Amino acid sequence: MSGAAQVVKYGGAAMQDGGARAAVAEALRTVRADGATPYVVHGGGPAIGQALAAAGLEARFVDGRRVTSDRALPVVEASLTLLGKRIAQEIGTAAALTGRDAGLLRGEPIDEALGRVGRVTHVDVARLTALAGIGLTPVLACLALADDGELLNVNGDEAAAAVAAALGAPVTFLTDVPGVLDTPDGDGPPLAELSAADAEARLADGRIAGGMVPKVRAALDALARGAPSARIAAADDAPTILAALRGTGGTALVP
Repeated sequence: MSGAAQVVKYGGAAMQDGGARAAVAEALRTVRADGATPYVVHGGGPAIGQALAAAGLEARFVDGRRVTSDRALPVVEASLTLLGKRIAQEIGTAAALTGRDAGLLRGEPIDEALGRVGRVTHVDVARLTALAGIGLTPVLACLALADDGELLNVNGDEAAAAVAAALGAPVTFLTDVPGVLDTPDGDGPPLAELSAADAEARLADGRIAGGMVPKVRAALDALARGAPSARIAAADDAPTILAALRGTGGTALVP
């Protein structure tokens, strides 16, 4: 595993729980000590929602995407930046960054109706790997720099897929469920592995539904763009997370 890049998507409910956050940080330190090179991409939906409410701004969604107005964007940026700093502090030798930093993530808007929401169009691999090369774990908020010099709010799973594709690295999506279940309301163990074709079929017939849909779609996007594998796993405790980062546990999606 020496020197292998690994992208880790971290966000949502897992970020709200202090124990889960400590477990993620411990697992990342361990894989780094093993010789792997982790790259963290994080969201922060719950924190953003709280910050917008405190600022008196309405939270609106269209097809699962948060509408981000010009007024809301500074609140989103402040929330994600602070979260990134906390994650980096918890990991230890890490640096919290956004697309504003050296244009590490660049993007383009996707729909005027969504406001300052976009997709990642470019990842500065050279600068990211340079940071990793001096012993820092890059911690990237899902904010990409647009051509007008301002940021775009990007879906965290999609941002992680873009980073994994650019690095040609496997990606692990840490969430609050153990993986992709056989049925949406199933209570058994997660599927160990899904091919891209099987995942598409399950999306089409509804066996993959709800909040798992964007994660599976992001995983498929990462595979289609060059990531060797993708995994969806729970951020329960350090051993569970570490197993996922080492290639076991959760659900592996493969080409």
